[in-house]
Amino acid sequence: MNHHVATCRAELVAVLTTLQSGTPEILTVQNGACLPAGALETEHSSLQRGVRHWVEELTGFRLGHVEQLYTFGDSVPAETERLVRISYMALTRDSGDQAGWRGWYQYFPWEDRRTEGSVALLKTIERALLEWAAHEEEKLDRCRVTFGLNGESWNDEAVLERYELLWEAGLVQESPYCSAGLGERPMLWDHRRILATAMSRLRAKIRYTPVVFELVPEEFTLLQLQQAMEALSGRLMHKQNFRRLVQNQDLVSETDRYESGVQGRPARLYRFRTDNSENCYLTGAKLPLGTFS
Repeated sequence: MNHHVATCRAELVAVLTTLQSGTPEILTVQNGACLPAGALETEHSSLQRGVRHWVEELTGFRLGHVEQLYTFGDSVPAETERLVRISYMALTRDSGDQAGWRGWYQYFPWEDRRTEGSVALLKTIERALLEWAAHEEEKLDRCRVTFGLNGESWNDEAVLERYELLWEAGLVQESPYCSAGLGERPMLWDHRRILATAMSRLRAKIRYTPVVFELVPEEFTLLQLQQAMEALSGRLMHKQNFRRLVQNQDLVSETDRYESGVQGRPARLYRFRTDNSENCYLTGAKLPLGTFS
């Protein structure tokens, strides 16, 4: 019996996220069609150090938080080379003058629930999903839970689950069953799935870690901090409830400086208190939601 042994080639894929003018953006290549990717080098003592060095060399940016996301493997015949993609999420305050930045919500417009326009898009998705699910109860249950239909709660961390459901229903452009899509920007290979994984991870981490402070300026107003949380979660938040959460946990300290270049009364600037980072529950178990949620 002949046994074919497939060779394996490893590739690093980076989801580098920043906030520009209150919008979460990722660095892309090939006119927004791909995430930065490169061959795995063995000269570094760890994969994470290798990713940090590679991305900093590629972009010139100083990275903050870096963590591994997931390993994705292509489905190919066993006798050919198999590509394994090791994905990482990295954060930076520095967006520089790179031309490849694209907004999260160009790729996942249904994940931004801060405007009235999102309501119309979600209604379109709901109709299409219910038509796809027809009278299959298992599919209907998945649609209800994943997209928060019929009284179910919307889970802002379920970005990947929503994308995979839309792929299965033929409603996103990467799906072989798709005829039109939802007006979103597609990506090559499985890069949009990798991006969805990063969005899910970051939305989870902003609830219980101080990771959001790596995306805002070192000195910020409380409104800027709230807007950063809203942009990342795709949800509006109640202003006073959010400020109470932040201040009651002593997560920030006042400076003696105020924002400049604004009309009206300038807001005070704050800094993150690194000594209190272990007790960070910036949004608690539930987001302090506002309207259009």
